[in-house]
Amino acid sequence: MKLDGYKNVIVGPELLDDAGVVKLSEDLAIVTTIDYFTPVVDDAFDFGAIAAANSLSDLYAMGGRPISALNVVGFPEKTLPLSLLRDIIRGGLSVAEEAGLPIVGGHTVKSPEPFYGLAVTGAVHPKRVLTNASARAGDILYITKPLGTGLITTALKNGRASKDVVEGAVKYMKMLNREASEAVLATDICAVTDITGYGLLGHLSQMMAASNKTAVIYFDSVPLMNGALELAKADQFPSGSRSNLLSVGPDTEWVDDLEKHEKLLLADAQTSGGLVIAISPEHATRLESELTSRHVGFSRIGGVTERKKWLLRVSRKA
Repeated sequence: MKLDGYKNVIVGPELLDDAGVVKLSEDLAIVTTIDYFTPVVDDAFDFGAIAAANSLSDLYAMGGRPISALNVVGFPEKTLPLSLLRDIIRGGLSVAEEAGLPIVGGHTVKSPEPFYGLAVTGAVHPKRVLTNASARAGDILYITKPLGTGLITTALKNGRASKDVVEGAVKYMKMLNREASEAVLATDICAVTDITGYGLLGHLSQMMAASNKTAVIYFDSVPLMNGALELAKADQFPSGSRSNLLSVGPDTEWVDDLEKHEKLLLADAQTSGGLVIAISPEHATRLESELTSRHVGFSRIGGVTERKKWLLRVSRKA
């Protein structure tokens, strides 16, 4: 779907980017996004916090700063106590306060199971918008959080994830991508997206399609959460991760004989994942410095080439 009749739309749905961006004036554009989902962890407060951080992630991936948000809530009031709903909202509010984001209202519906998220409005300078469509040949690829949340939360539901593994994943899922976005904006305008439901390979393939380039990924350089590899070998993947791998298959060249669980790790459906950043080599050292000064972890996972037959090329090592 294209919005050709609207001259002030900077980013619309055609490139499958993280949020919509509409220009209001020469120095102001509005960023709008919404996301919500059903619980991924047992603790209601943590679920609310994770959902809020995930909703904000799309805004940060576009280089925006949050202005306001609305709660989006579904709750089975006849089967679950309202105290759980209060805890979910409190969790969301805790992350919103950390982000300096007022939640000014919202909407609640009755649903068979709980869901929660935010509709977020933010601001960005029209010439400082980060998109997934500006990757260039020669760029270096970084990610700012390890992979494994889909795998670990599924293992939690199956009673297969240890307490320390779950706590580690929750810490990352509640972590805002604000500082990573600020580091990018302090360095250079480059291609950025966040890693959520389509996994690393899915979101990276969208970036490469939008940029008309090919990404080269090295499996051994991709960071994994504590316990993720062991749970992957135990095949604790959600169905979404398997669908992701099937979806990117026609656009992916597997150079080495990676095992099935290794391929699935790269396609694992993430919740509130980190940013993928494609940046030129001349700005890479500055980016690493900006990330480090903000205490943001990062890993170099590959690079960008001119467009080949495939959108993605995956090997074990550089």
